[in-house]
Parts: sequence; C-alpha cells; structure tokens
Amino acid sequence: MIGKILMLAATVLAASCATAPQDGDGAAPRSILAESPAASSSAPSATAGPRADQTYSAEEIAREASKVFGEGSENVARAIERAFSDYGRPVGYIYGNEGGGAVVVGLRFGEGVLQYKGGGSTKVYWQGPSVGWDFGGNASKVFTLVYNLTDTSQLFQRFPAVDGSLYVVAGMSLNYQRSGDIVLAPIRTGVGLRAGASLGYVHYTRERSFLPL
Repeated sequence: MIGKILMLAATVLAASCATAPQDGDGAAPRSILAESPAASSSAPSATAGPRADQTYSAEEIAREASKVFGEGSENVARAIERAFSDYGRPVGYIYGNEGGGAVVVGLRFGEGVLQYKGGGSTKVYWQGPSVGWDFGGNASKVFTLVYNLTDTSQLFQRFPAVDGSLYVVAGMSLNYQRSGDIVLAPIRTGVGLRAGASLGYVHYTRERSFLPL
C-alpha cells in the first residue's frame, strides 16, 4: 500500500511540475525558477536582525504571489494580510508545487525555490506524512512566506505544524510551521490538501527524497 501511495505521489508531483506555467503567462518570476549560487550571501545576517531592505513588504509579496496564483486573487491577498498581521515582513519566500496521494493517511512531496529579497535563491524539496487528505492524488501550487531565517542551512530540518493555525479562504489555505524562531507560512491552492497540510510535520531537504520520515 505504501509503495502504491509513493508511486502515486511521484506521478502527481511530476505532472504538476511538467505543467507549471513559464514566464509570461502567470508563472513565478524568472529569478525564482533558476537556482543561484548567491543564496547564502544574499541571506540576512546571522548576527543581527534583518533590515527593512532585507525583508518583503506586503505589496511586494502580493505582487509575487499573483504571478504564482494568477492576477486579481482577493483570496490570496486575504491570506497574505493574515500572515503579515501575525508575523510581519518575511525575509524570503518559497515558490513551488506540491503533490500527494492518500488513503486516509497520506504522503505529500514538494519542490520549489527559496527566494531572498537580495536576489539569491536555492532549490529546496520537502516531504512529510499527513492525515485527512482526500482519497486518491492531488496537486497544488504553494507560496510560502519565510520568517527569521538567518542562514539557508537552517531551512533543512523538520518543521512541525502549529496547532490550530489552519485558515481557509475559498479554495486557499494558510497554516504555520515552526522550528525554534523560524516560521514558515505556506499558502496553498487545492481543496483536497487543506486538512492534511495542517497536521504532522514537513521535512525540508536539499535533495529530492521519497521517504516522508
């Protein structure tokens, strides 16, 4: 059964990535689709809090998110407003795709790009168990706000979901994942992924892995 779920998840994610829009028709900006070796040098300083020019404003995040989810999405704007109200200005964001399969207990896998305000970016992957997905497979776009990350290497760990932090806005969901001071706020499309994405944990890695633990 686990083998079938893994194969289903891999198929869904591969299809999601293969059909991702390119620059010019609603895709993420070109800068976040190509990995950059400047990621670590563009990250906020590890010895001091981020300056205003090292963080994104709400207007900037809304503009970048609209390139991922499409123009004029009021629901995305409301999710972003909630995240800014709770945690303020992020130091970066992750654009990507997520897919999974489930029979009550599910698995999810994703890939994307971590983008810093200064222009540095790096490819990231994530995977984790989940409970409560719809039966079968599903895929969604994901736009994750990143808070208090002072070094890219700090991202590569497990992030438990914050209890009671799931907010749903007509086809969009927002929840928080936290490890120490670092907070991630994924905004997702896809009704089938809402509940499952709010439970368990997510493991972020440098390399692709189909082992959810």
